[in-house]
Amino acid sequence: MRAEEFRASVRAWLEANAPAPDEFPEPRTAEYVRFSQEFLGRVHRAGYSGISWPIAYGGRGLGLPEEKAFWAEAAKFTLPLGLFGIGLGMCGPTILQLGTQQQRERYIAPMLRGEEIWCQMFSEPAAGSDVASLRMRAERDGDHFVLTGQKVWTTGAHYCDFGILLARTDRDVAKHRGLTMFIADMSAPGVVVRPLRDMTGAEHFNEVFFDEVRIPVEAVVGEIDGGWAAAHALLVHERLAVSAGLGMEGESQGPLSYAGIVSRAREAGLLDDPLVVDELVNLHLRSRAAEVVDAKLAQEMDCGIDPGSRGSIGKLLKARLQSDAADLVVRLFGAAGLDVEVERAVLGSRQLSIGGGTNEIQLSIIGERVLGLPREPRIDLNTPFHELRS
Repeated sequence: MRAEEFRASVRAWLEANAPAPDEFPEPRTAEYVRFSQEFLGRVHRAGYSGISWPIAYGGRGLGLPEEKAFWAEAAKFTLPLGLFGIGLGMCGPTILQLGTQQQRERYIAPMLRGEEIWCQMFSEPAAGSDVASLRMRAERDGDHFVLTGQKVWTTGAHYCDFGILLARTDRDVAKHRGLTMFIADMSAPGVVVRPLRDMTGAEHFNEVFFDEVRIPVEAVVGEIDGGWAAAHALLVHERLAVSAGLGMEGESQGPLSYAGIVSRAREAGLLDDPLVVDELVNLHLRSRAAEVVDAKLAQEMDCGIDPGSRGSIGKLLKARLQSDAADLVVRLFGAAGLDVEVERAVLGSRQLSIGGGTNEIQLSIIGERVLGLPREPRIDLNTPFHELRS
């Protein structure tokens, strides 16, 4: 099937099957989770979940262009798919890349069908952008590891079934070398999830405590003590997913989208002002530039070329675009002119500039690993972790 035919089939299916917004239960309630899972199940049965994933694990076996075509069309609708962005965009691709055959067979198909929801647990109170500073311990006990520690800012942990996390398995080596990636059952004894309320009023992310949680050795993703390489792989998938807008509901028509802002400006009679038009043209050009970068990275991935650190470019462009779009909305319409939906979008617009690595971290990655600029001096790269000061 040619790309344009595939995209037309996606559009026709969504037009016939996308639920109306007034059908949605209250966001992030148990009813909303079930509603979302049922809809992703329908998407999978139609052949549009895991489009580029292997047929053997429940995917369709097509390419990334078809995958992108689905999400580009999906972004024109408000769909209950936001709960699955981390699983489908980060955890699933990492398991496909680094997981064992047993892990792929166990986890991928239920993920694609929406039966199990996933989160990602890297950040800790003492390890935000510097992930390698994390302190969660994973101590070997026979055929299990025992995990003790805390994670924080974990999106969706309160409704997730499984999560991918990093823990420290060796304190006697440098901080990047003693980490291991695990799959964690969020219902295991000793796992405690406490939601955190953000300034939009939503309980979007959480702190998660692990109190001597036993995880089987079979839950290791990649190599024991090879978690830094596994983390890098996941973060590449994360930044590509963010730049592609995977799982972001109604993104191309939302309050901070180019189309959404133009529509609102037209209703307010602002399109006769050349300064406003100039602002909108600039927003449109930046939106298209971000789309082009994302398309290039996706084409490379489809050809087997690892974009590596260049994935940070797409993520940075998208984060800056969202923040600047929020600023433009406030400047054009004023705080008094914002309805509840727009106000929530404006308040939440800074999340992308923090989650997945701050904008400043992305700039450092691009400078050092893409442009080849000199690295900042570091004194902790070869020091055993247990000798580092708290």
